[in-house]
Amino acid sequence: MITEILAQVVEPARFFGIELMNTSEFLELLFRFIFNTLVVFALVRYLYYPVSRRKDYFFTFILVSTIVFLISFSLIKVDRLGIGVALGLFALFGILRFRTRQIPIKEMTYLFMVIGISVINALVTQLTSYVELLFINTMVLFVAWIGEKYLMLSKENSKNVVYEKIELVKPENRDKLIEDLENRTGLDIYRIEIGRINFLRDTARIRIFYTPKSDKDHLEDGEIDEKIAF
Repeated sequence: MITEILAQVVEPARFFGIELMNTSEFLELLFRFIFNTLVVFALVRYLYYPVSRRKDYFFTFILVSTIVFLISFSLIKVDRLGIGVALGLFALFGILRFRTRQIPIKEMTYLFMVIGISVINALVTQLTSYVELLFINTMVLFVAWIGEKYLMLSKENSKNVVYEKIELVKPENRDKLIEDLENRTGLDIYRIEIGRINFLRDTARIRIFYTPKSDKDHLEDGEIDEKIAF
């Protein structure tokens, strides 16, 4: 109320036609940004990270959320372009793929959730109450928690390895193959899939499925290929 009265009495300072500071709008931006950051941090830190242990995606989610929120909040002030451009940006990031490595489906789902939360928190108007906004964010966190707690009970991990003992790839040597892989990787392997076999180099690409024993077993895709020479 006081800021609105002062805004009517005192002419705001401008620089090249742009207002130096709009106190009410800045406080709104600050409040929404803090609220959005806390929600995204809770989603990534307490729901995603304890299961996946992927620090690279942890940083990515936070950074993507920040830039999407700030861009969406900035564009909403443009009457004609705000919502359209923000939704276009939402769709663009929603189908994003990194060229260096394909993003797993679970990480893509969390990326979609992070972008969605950021866009919702940035584009909310005066027609939406803070109670409704809080309910939307709470439901996203609740559904993600239910999924991680009860629906994703299996802690199955899978990795691709390049294997050189081509004679063990035969079906009759399956048990020996699993035993050899367990000895080399130190993982509790319960299932394998034989992929491409290269007879010129006497190597085979094998996908191993295992249950992680500790946080150290949560390695990134391809990390076994790089750290263990077969």
